Amino acid sequence: MSGTNFVDYVKICCRSGAGGAGAVHFHRDKHTAKGGPDGGDGGRGGHIIVRGNKQLWTLLHLKYRKHVIAEPGEKGGSTLKHGADGHDEYLDVPIGTIARDAETDGVLFEITEEGQEVIIAPGGRGGKGNNFFKTATLQTPRFAQPGEPGVEEWKILELKLLADVGLVGFPNAGKSTLLSVVSAAKPEIADYPFTTLVPNLGIVGYRSDRSFVMADIPGIIEGAHTGKGIGIRFLRHIERNSILLFMIPCDSKNIKADYDILVNELREYNPELLDKSSVLAITKCDMLDNELIEEMRKEIPKGIPSVFISSVSGLGIDKLKDLLWEQLNKETE
Repeated sequence: MSGTNFVDYVKICCRSGAGGAGAVHFHRDKHTAKGGPDGGDGGRGGHIIVRGNKQLWTLLHLKYRKHVIAEPGEKGGSTLKHGADGHDEYLDVPIGTIARDAETDGVLFEITEEGQEVIIAPGGRGGKGNNFFKTATLQTPRFAQPGEPGVEEWKILELKLLADVGLVGFPNAGKSTLLSVVSAAKPEIADYPFTTLVPNLGIVGYRSDRSFVMADIPGIIEGAHTGKGIGIRFLRHIERNSILLFMIPCDSKNIKADYDILVNELREYNPELLDKSSVLAITKCDMLDNELIEEMRKEIPKGIPSVFISSVSGLGIDKLKDLLWEQLNKETE
């Protein structure tokens, strides 16, 4: 998933169709000079519908579609003919997309299943024809109901990537390197911070043809929840991960302090993130010997499963997969 093609935020003006007007008409034929009312109802205006599509991974196809306009309903006709409904407009989105109101920023709904359909802008109802209004005391109503207008509102669509394991760490913690080693994903890797500017997904193969999905999230810095760096833009992707894999390099000055900073950023953004299962990986350990590793274990925070790994030499990679698979099964149970 290249950076130029990954879009996880779009703002769209949705204009649903107006309902068709009801008809004012009276029955006439060669045998009837003054028949009763037979004006039909107007058709419903077209809805704008958001639909889940598991074949999509990004909102790129909606990036330049700033206005979505549905058709209006047709007018009612004579002899009780109902006007045709306006054509509905469908917006296919990836699973995990959230719809918000642009004015209030309130969450309207979330697409969580393939084929799930939610009306984001309802079309106006069609007006009733004069036949609807006839009564015993009003046998020839000469009026009908106009169609209900459609709505025109700005909506925001945000994508939260769906993955089993989300990688959480500071820039240059080795997240992209790990993903490139354990999966077929090819994220950009370089020796400078913020190499990863968009999330990357990879399928990690496990024993006996089993697999799970891993997401490389752009690096978090202290204060990310307040808008510093680029963390605030991608913290929402962590919300849909089953397990969080914290990654801290072995050359960190204080592993526990760095871990506490990452945990605090998640807590400040959304405290519920801390309810997820977590694993801690100490990265870039290819230059460490067993004695040094044992010494560093004393610095590791308590209460979280941990493993020392090296994506370059392969140290601890199989153990990490086993640990993640074990945690995933706990989540499933």
